[in-house]
Amino acid sequence: MSTTILERVKALSCTDLSDAMDRLGIPCQCAGIMPIDRSFRLAGRAWTLRYGPVGQDPGTVGDYIDDLDADTVIVLDNNGRVDATVWGDLLTSTATSRKIAGTVIDGVCRDIDRIVELSYPIFSRGNWMRTGKDRVRVEATQVPVSIGGIRVEPGDWIKGDGDGVVVIPAARVEEVLAAAEEIHAAEDAIREAVEGGKSLRQARIDWGYHKLQTRR
Repeated sequence: MSTTILERVKALSCTDLSDAMDRLGIPCQCAGIMPIDRSFRLAGRAWTLRYGPVGQDPGTVGDYIDDLDADTVIVLDNNGRVDATVWGDLLTSTATSRKIAGTVIDGVCRDIDRIVELSYPIFSRGNWMRTGKDRVRVEATQVPVSIGGIRVEPGDWIKGDGDGVVVIPAARVEEVLAAAEEIHAAEDAIREAVEGGKSLRQARIDWGYHKLQTRR
């Protein structure tokens, strides 16, 4: 059986993918978006939602989660706001039961005790207790959004680990994975050579380390 794209994404680290996309000239690193717990990992395709501030019509924070498929990564663009959350314990419980892959927020979440208890992967700018109800509203779903300065389109591939979050454009996923797998293999070979007694300097030369991330 051939390895699926999801399995290949899961097998790579954010650093592998970041280096590959640096080589390919693809902006991908979501600045300031980190896991609530450094052990959290996620991988999957993006389902996107963009929030905005309330106006005369207060709108809603959204009842979207019941309609999402398992293995989806929920991507919430709250414009980087850290004064009003868009994710709490009820969403965490529901997402866990529906086997959602995880949530990425350009903003904050709350109820992190529940997040940690259920080991539900959330990547955000932090956490705070203040509700987003009557402070933010859904502007659109399944539209391009911005997460940590990086554009995310519906269906893009998302990878998160202890180093943060990267976005793989769906149209270039095969190209990115091939480059990332090459980089991963080279660094494994360098590590093995060093453990076998070779100097790091020579191992890097042998495997072209200094050009692994260089634009081609």
